[in-house]
This record gives sequence, C-alpha cells and structure tokens, in this order.
Amino acid sequence: QVQLVESGGGLVQAGGSLRPSCASSGSPFLTYAIGWFRQAPGEVREFVAVVSGGGGRKYYGDRGKGRFSISRGHDKNSAFLEMNMVTPEDTAVYYCAAHRLGATWPMTNSADFAYWGQGTQVTVSS
Repeated sequence: QVQLVESGGGLVQAGGSLRPSCASSGSPFLTYAIGWFRQAPGEVREFVAVVSGGGGRKYYGDRGKGRFSISRGHDKNSAFLEMNMVTPEDTAVYYCAAHRLGATWPMTNSADFAYWGQGTQVTVSS
C-alpha cells in the first residue's frame, strides 16, 4: 500500500507562487508515477500534471501548462507542484496520487491512479 500526504497549500495573491508538496508515508514512491489533480467546489476533479517514477517525463494539463512545474524530490520519495502566476481560478483542493499497475503513459485520468492523498487547500485571492 502507498500512503501519500500533501502539504504546502495556503493563501496566495493572484500573480504569486506556491509550491505544494507530496510525500510518501509508510511506503516510498519508488517507481510510481505521481500525478497532481485539483477539485474546486461543485466541479469535477481535474488533471493538473504527472511525472514519471524517475522524474524524466512530465505531462501537463492545458490550464497549468507554462505556469506549473512538476518535479520529483532527489530521493524520489516526494513530489512537488510549483505553481506560478496563479489566478483565482486555480483555487481548489490539490491532491497527489500514485498510478495504478498497468496504467500507460501519460496518465491523465483519475482512473489511472490507485492511491490518493487527502488533499491540501490552495486559495488564490484577487
């Protein structure tokens, strides 16, 4: 079992930056690809970004492309989402997830991921 914990959310002004993190608890990430998703009130869960187990491949959803950057920690047991030039539309609960066995690159759907953290709130003020 893979256990994930998000942190680093909070309040930020439009145009600013924030860097939520995702860490394994109990089990390391090892070769798992790690995805970031977000869900705003009343909205469906939205794909944000995914990084391969080794950190060499990255894929972004359209709304974060050019502003967000996903990365792995040096020991591969953590992942980060650097959010730049944020807007109020980025306000959501952000979740990290580890991919399921058999999912193929690029994993962009919630069904591609088997393990989820509890989420961290990101609020962007205007």
